[in-house]
Amino acid sequence: MIHALASEMKLEAVTTEYRGHARDLARQAADSDEIDLVVALGGDGTVNEVVNGLLHRGPDPESLPRLAVVPGGSTNVFARALGLPNDAVEATGALLDALREERERTVGLGLAAGTPGTEDGAVPSRWFTFCAGLGFDAGVVGRVEQQRERGRRSTHALYLRQVVRQFLDEPHRRHGTITLERPGADPVTDLVLSIICNTAPWTFLGNRPVYAAPKASFDTGLDVLALSRMSTASVARYATQLLTSSPERGPQGKHAVSLHDLTDFTLHSKVPLPLQMDGDHLGLRTSVTFTGVRRALRVIV
Repeated sequence: MIHALASEMKLEAVTTEYRGHARDLARQAADSDEIDLVVALGGDGTVNEVVNGLLHRGPDPESLPRLAVVPGGSTNVFARALGLPNDAVEATGALLDALREERERTVGLGLAAGTPGTEDGAVPSRWFTFCAGLGFDAGVVGRVEQQRERGRRSTHALYLRQVVRQFLDEPHRRHGTITLERPGADPVTDLVLSIICNTAPWTFLGNRPVYAAPKASFDTGLDVLALSRMSTASVARYATQLLTSSPERGPQGKHAVSLHDLTDFTLHSKVPLPLQMDGDHLGLRTSVTFTGVRRALRVIV
């Protein structure tokens, strides 16, 4: 892959050596006047680091290096949402064709930050490419990370087991602690789960796309799927809806809240809850403000 890319351009390949290294390298690229393209070979976590490095001074798509992604993780949601093959060799060929044909698009991204005036107000802002979550799904991500640190492979079976364990241990599944506030609308209260999507699908189970927010798009603001109840029956119903979801239909029901194309909103929780972005567990938060930023970064497609 590196050889194929190097045959078409002047390329410097660097292997990351620590968590955050990809972000540091992308930051250097953003500050350079000589780099036009950054290629991220890795999973969604690597891509997230690269994006945060490129945008460390904010979005400026016309002057920042373009981004190309070669999928190398277990799920590769961002790359697949862009329409790239999930195989690294095939994706490299597609990117080379796109570079020759000068195909690119400018995508919108999500930005999350601690809410000013709260105990999380000093938390630095962070970009995400395809999803974020406060509460249940972030708890699942944290459990998976713990298992991976113990040497377990990141498989779909591992995720499903952690979903069950998170549900059994969830103390707030009947009385949610999250409130969603947005300008010009009444607050949405007592939420148990909140998933923020920047594109569709939300994730993949193998080759099966899962649509939590079917209308979500890189060309609009952020979409939200929230649940106000997680009883055994409701979880079974919504899980089935997710597994059978499509670009035309996502989860629906009296305990489901779906919001489309939001630019600014805040999630508050009465108790600290886990936060995740692009599948990376970021610890506990009580208040997070989200912004949908249109046309934030140029990507090769």
